[in-house]
Amino acid sequence: MLWVGMAVSLLFLVLVLRKIDGRQLLDSLAGVHPGYLVAAILSTFASFWLRAVRWRYLLIHERPLALGSLYPAVIIGYMANNLFPARLGEFIRAWVLAERERLKVASVFASLVIDRLFDGFSVMVILVLVLLTLRLPPGMEQTTALLKGGGATMVLVYALAIVFLLLLKRRPVATLSLMGRVLKPFPAILSEKAITLSGSFLHGLHLPKRPEHLLMLVVSSCCIWLTATLPIHLVLLGFGIHLPLSASFFIMVLLVFAVMVPAAPGYIGTYHLACYTGLAAFGIQPTQAAAIALVIHGIGFFPVILAGLYHLWAGGISLARVRQQAETEQLAP
Repeated sequence: MLWVGMAVSLLFLVLVLRKIDGRQLLDSLAGVHPGYLVAAILSTFASFWLRAVRWRYLLIHERPLALGSLYPAVIIGYMANNLFPARLGEFIRAWVLAERERLKVASVFASLVIDRLFDGFSVMVILVLVLLTLRLPPGMEQTTALLKGGGATMVLVYALAIVFLLLLKRRPVATLSLMGRVLKPFPAILSEKAITLSGSFLHGLHLPKRPEHLLMLVVSSCCIWLTATLPIHLVLLGFGIHLPLSASFFIMVLLVFAVMVPAAPGYIGTYHLACYTGLAAFGIQPTQAAAIALVIHGIGFFPVILAGLYHLWAGGISLARVRQQAETEQLAP
């Protein structure tokens, strides 16, 4: 699977860079205003802090957890997604917090399943707002159709996920049995791991019951995606490009779709092509679009890796141990 992702990333990078003049690309990169880059990095880390806030309410049934434990785990998890394949960062994030707070890894990982559902519904809301408010240039009808098709697919996927989780919670034996029959055509080791994993985090599936806690989940989700999208807008301003904020949300939706495609660690290639395509829709020249795509990706890549390594060091955890433990949790029968 890793080699498939590497091949996809290489192909997509070639599609972005094949007609780009190297000297013009460097000139474009040199012209960006550094102040906007600093603001974009700060906004990126603000979105991670807000993710820690939301995660706190998803785990409130365990006990109130300190953001001093949640935030480093979030950063380490995103660092791992930039470095390791197969989204190992989700397992690493769960393990780091469970280790620090003496929680069950299965319960923490279950909270991340709910976390991703909130992300999915947030993106669907953003997509609807983009389609309602953003007028794409003439000739972009195919892109609009692609967005609608991607949105419909997301609705179906997340609806199925919710139905599965509800059935798993209310009728666990029957649901796991049905899951075994559905996975029967696949290799036995795959179905066994999937069923075992589903059963292991069954008791960790919880939503807060207090209205104020549910409200905080909604509010924090809105703030997460605003602060995650703002760096795109700030980078555009840094390059002297003035587009409505809805254009940045449009690009963000494309990026969300892109990271679903198998790729090398850090979503290299798929991320760049999606960003480049979104920028091209607004008439931005290819070389400048490629430069902007490189900067936007770099803001979520290099600073996060450095911050993640710092938090590993501060927590006395080695990177090798984290990866080994995450792979163990992912592959345990």
